[in-house]
Amino acid sequence: MSAELPGGPTVRRILLGAQLRRLREAAGITRETAGYHIRGSDSKISRMELGRVGFKERDVADLLTLYGVTAEEDRTTILGLVSEANSPGWWHRYNDILPPWFETYVGMEEAASRIRTYEVQFVPGLLQTEDYARAVMGPERLGISEDEIEKRVAVRMSRQRRLNQPDPLLLWAVVDEAVLHRRIGGPDVMCAQLKHLIEVAELPNVTLQVLPFSYGGHAAEGGAFSLLRYSEPDLPDIVYVEQLTGALYLDKREDVDSYVETMEHLAVQAATPEKSLELLRDIAEDT
Repeated sequence: MSAELPGGPTVRRILLGAQLRRLREAAGITRETAGYHIRGSDSKISRMELGRVGFKERDVADLLTLYGVTAEEDRTTILGLVSEANSPGWWHRYNDILPPWFETYVGMEEAASRIRTYEVQFVPGLLQTEDYARAVMGPERLGISEDEIEKRVAVRMSRQRRLNQPDPLLLWAVVDEAVLHRRIGGPDVMCAQLKHLIEVAELPNVTLQVLPFSYGGHAAEGGAFSLLRYSEPDLPDIVYVEQLTGALYLDKREDVDSYVETMEHLAVQAATPEKSLELLRDIAEDT
């Protein structure tokens, strides 16, 4: 397990939870028994193993004893992850305006080595300009204060740093053509956004494709989604599906495979990156 992971506590919680699950299953112990041992429940063990909650060192130590992990070196290594898993990420200072389900996503996005995303309504967050993001989050949409809007925009801009780091995130985005015609924020904001897309599409780590109106029906009519992949072998691929008041995180192999297949179909159905750039330039001229 890598000691230096870019995703901070979110990823470390997932890794620690996965390791505890493997140890429990290897020992032949049920979640109910494990929960009782730490004065909790099977649902608490489930949340711990999924990395959805923080960890208490006492609970982890008691579970290691129950699972037969007695070697001091092994215990020290695993317990060392507890404080790291509970340490705040850079996004923690925005926890007053970020719902818990989205804080989880920011941490997982921060750690991903590759993200593939399909969008049908808005420009992907990692590719938005400040003004476009501000318009998306406008008070007429969410009924929130100007201060909160600015904090949310700051989070979105901070997330984009991954695209320009020495070891940058690989981003492959397919956007429905409707996204490019929907004048979020008005013509000036949208024109600047389209020009920004043209610029970032030329980055070596960004692939941008447009699914044109002319194609008709396509493989992902169910809506937007993102696929997150990690270089850390202990982390499974994750499918992220955002909803109005929450999100789905899918990591079962059959679910992930279904979305991977859909994404691959979209890449074939969409215009090539070169043709997509031409389409972007044409729409920008008409905006």
